[in-house]
Amino acid sequence: MLWAGSMKMESSGMAQHEPIRRRSPAGSTEIPDKLYFRIGEVARLCDVPAYVLRFWESEFPQLKPNKGGTGQRLYRRKDVETALRIKGLLYDEGFTIPGARQAIKSEMKQSAAQLALAMPEGIGGANTQQLKKLHKELKDLLALLSKPAGTRGAVTPFRQPRAQRPAGLRMSLESRAPEGKDLFGASGIPRED
Repeated sequence: MLWAGSMKMESSGMAQHEPIRRRSPAGSTEIPDKLYFRIGEVARLCDVPAYVLRFWESEFPQLKPNKGGTGQRLYRRKDVETALRIKGLLYDEGFTIPGARQAIKSEMKQSAAQLALAMPEGIGGANTQQLKKLHKELKDLLALLSKPAGTRGAVTPFRQPRAQRPAGLRMSLESRAPEGKDLFGASGIPRED
């Protein structure tokens, strides 16, 4: 038998096709419980080379790992799951890259729509009362901030202004000053030269 690419040539002249890509059983990948994964770890989990992951990052906007201070890619669990899903679409289900991109995009939209839940009626009177009170306070604050500056009350500082330094302290600081150098300006406040 002679091997030619992905075809096995038999002595009878008939070619038998064999799969080009290795197939791993679907759903067999166990993702460790970690906060971040490096590109090598994700490549091992997905059973693809690291350059394939970097290519997928350029093709799929949903796959955006963080980059650490050294510029190294740090994948979160969500990114690893997305990479595994991309691999499944491309390698197992036979999608093209644009088709896989569209499938991932529609899956993301569906999951986002499921997250937008309305608050059920009557789940707790206390929570509803608190929300109404907060809503009223926010409306009052908006009304106050919407008024022109001249009609609002005077702005008061959060803390009291600094008191002037006692004269004795000023004298002791001036005695330490280099010859001819004035530590205090005309206002009596220390300068930061």
